[in-house]
Amino acid sequence: MATAAELRARRDALTAQRSSGVARVSYDGKTVDYRSVAEIDRAIEALDREIAAAEGRRLVRQVRVTTAKGL
Repeated sequence: MATAAELRARRDALTAQRSSGVARVSYDGKTVDYRSVAEIDRAIEALDREIAAAEGRRLVRQVRVTTAKGL
């Protein structure tokens, strides 16, 4: 299993490539081609969960839903 530092390096590489618009990411001597930005986003979310698990914490996401009846 990868260490938290290695996982952060992967996440940083993905984030940098996502912001530049490139779908090919290289880290640790490996190259991965992604089909879309959404796929890169899912990979980043998965790495965030793995980093949290490696650090012994849970990743908590909150969704707030509000509704209103018409005026």
